[in-house]
Amino acid sequence: MIPTLEGPLWLSAIRDVFSRRVVAWETSAHADADLVPSSLEYALASREVTPGELIHHADHGTQYTSIKLTTRLVRAGIEASMGSVGDSYDNDLAENVWMLDKTECVRGRVFTTRAEANLALFEYIDGFYNPRRIQKRLGYLSPIEFDEKHYANQAATEQVNLKPRQPALTS
Repeated sequence: MIPTLEGPLWLSAIRDVFSRRVVAWETSAHADADLVPSSLEYALASREVTPGELIHHADHGTQYTSIKLTTRLVRAGIEASMGSVGDSYDNDLAENVWMLDKTECVRGRVFTTRAEANLALFEYIDGFYNPRRIQKRLGYLSPIEFDEKHYANQAATEQVNLKPRQPALTS
């Protein structure tokens, strides 16, 4: 929740555990059952998803336990995961992104409108966090740099594996 003089602006974000990249985010004036599925749709549209290979981890908030979200996760072949109530270790990656948003983007600012807060989030997430904020766990790369390096290495490996086989020598 980001406070504004118009009222709260609610943020839903989906973060890739591998690259720590925020792959999708959405804001709303209401923390309702539409907010999280909206960010999920954005994430699904921005990444190739293989059914059965993803886990959507969330806390026990009503937005995450809604029939709307759980049905969409099932249809996409994404396993829903919720930690035990009060277990901060289950949710530490999500809590980390909220802490960063609040510390590096929101704290000390007064947003007059939700639109102003939304723009600040856009500038932070898409303009700084994903492309430029280096992280020790990513080898001092930003999430986008880490993703790009991974996929470049993967493509190079596939190129090597696609080389035609040499015919076996017979004598």
